[in-house]
Amino acid sequence: MSAEPIMEPVMKPKQDPIDLLIAFEAASEAPIRPEYVEGTVIVPPQPNHKHNHGAFELAFQFRSAGHLVGMGNGYRAAHKDGTTRSLLIPDLYVLRREPTELDESYLRAHRGWYPIDMIALVGEVTSTNHETDTGPKLRTYAAAGVPVYVLINRDAKTAHCYTDPILPSDDPTEAFYDSEVKVSLGGQLRLPDPYPTLDTAIFLQPVRSSPVAKNLPT
Repeated sequence: MSAEPIMEPVMKPKQDPIDLLIAFEAASEAPIRPEYVEGTVIVPPQPNHKHNHGAFELAFQFRSAGHLVGMGNGYRAAHKDGTTRSLLIPDLYVLRREPTELDESYLRAHRGWYPIDMIALVGEVTSTNHETDTGPKLRTYAAAGVPVYVLINRDAKTAHCYTDPILPSDDPTEAFYDSEVKVSLGGQLRLPDPYPTLDTAIFLQPVRSSPVAKNLPT
């Protein structure tokens, strides 16, 4: 996600974290989309254009390769007892399937959050909050069993593909990905089959002016 997040630890919540996020949204004067990661409510400010432009370009590469890619939806991971463990809004994702009637029922029951097992691949593009995407979110995706995590670390100027998620205990904060492919930003990031090799050069290029804007009268 983009920009510096506001974080509020929530110890042993007495209510569903979904209710906590709804309360954060209601209290904010500006539109926000908070997430719940490792017992913490994360409220990132609005992402900037460069962040969204890069994420969209990656999504376009997946779409061009024929994958069911999306942006903007929220996903819920649960503990073994069914209670909410995490609530995530990835920058982009590739789905295993189109939402089924069961998935849509889940969305209604959990007030706007789809089941995270719909996700085959997840992608995040960092901004000033790169620690969130490289630490807590990485562990959270691994704990949820998301098979592939693509990370664009604009701070370190590197691109990563994490695979083979492992949860060695009942503690989700100990989860990790056992395999990693890493390239310098601007290089070709090789992903496992059936995904395309990603061109990350877009993150080193200036955002182009719109040809429509150039033709507008002054």
